[in-house]
Amino acid sequence: MQNRIVSVDIFRGLTIVLMILVNTPGTWSHVYAPFLHAPWHGYTPTDLVFPFFLFIVGCSIVFSYQNRAVDSGTYKKITIRALKLIGLGLFLGAFTIYFPFFKDFEKIRFPGVLQRIGVVFFFASILFINFKWKALVGICAFLLIGYWLLMGYVPVNGVAPTFDRAPNNLANYLDVLVFGTHSYKADYDPEGLLSTLPSIATALMGIFTGLVLRSKKAKKELLLFGMGILMLVVGHIWDFVFPINKALWSSSFVLVTAGWANMLLALIYYLSDVKKIRFGSIFKYAGANAITVYFLSSFISKLFYSIKVDGETSVHGWLFKTLYVHDFMAMETSSLLYGLSVAAFYVLLAYILYKKGIFIKV
Repeated sequence: MQNRIVSVDIFRGLTIVLMILVNTPGTWSHVYAPFLHAPWHGYTPTDLVFPFFLFIVGCSIVFSYQNRAVDSGTYKKITIRALKLIGLGLFLGAFTIYFPFFKDFEKIRFPGVLQRIGVVFFFASILFINFKWKALVGICAFLLIGYWLLMGYVPVNGVAPTFDRAPNNLANYLDVLVFGTHSYKADYDPEGLLSTLPSIATALMGIFTGLVLRSKKAKKELLLFGMGILMLVVGHIWDFVFPINKALWSSSFVLVTAGWANMLLALIYYLSDVKKIRFGSIFKYAGANAITVYFLSSFISKLFYSIKVDGETSVHGWLFKTLYVHDFMAMETSSLLYGLSVAAFYVLLAYILYKKGIFIKV
């Protein structure tokens, strides 16, 4: 614990808190624009949150497996952890509060956030323990360029491909073909099949950053910041031919989000690990039980939306209207305050778990 890089724990916890905040507004009808996803192309601060978590998964892989002996037990642990994450995600997608407590099979969503984390963790870990960093750079480039070529140049049912939300979008087409009714939307899934390939590249970007942090290089924060600027510039240039798009997890989106992640992590690293300024402990607590906190927030939110107080109003709706809706306050502000309250609750829970020495590993 003495040798831990504090900034990584803070970054992970900050990301989880932001994931909870943007997922639980008081009402989706009134949300400030920065707390909503971009309608399709482009990105908002909210679109950075999930790739930030996959990025820090990559960083953590370096700390977990660098300089450690790799044997069959290592592969077993990686596989079991990935399956646990996928299983938890499938449970969230299938669970209902009503007997028999699971949705009809055709209504269960197969992809999801935890499922993608599990798949990305598995492949990124296997790649890391088998290849040197130069080979990983080549693999990352292959994934990003290959995805662009597939999406931009492979016809769909004889029709020229598009990056728009349409049947001749290859990623959308495959999601409908493979998942059918088991998708987030009828025509696509933001954690879909083909877009998982570039999401692995996001974790590889985090691995490169983790290698820098574990190295003996001086001024690591400057190197990380420079890497971030370079990725941001290249990503925005690529945007002209392959639009930045979270739903598609486009290659430009991978570079832009990794760029922002590197710059933010560089700042946190400089303050916490170089200057030893004590800040961000509140986020460190959330980062120590990141998956547990995220799972609980998703599960309880699902319950609050499902359980009715008076036969019509959900627990979520009743709490929001009773405690947060006031004539003197804009509805967007009320909605944000509700989300902040929920996030604060889980930070408090994470703090209690941390102080009691309870660390639930998934």
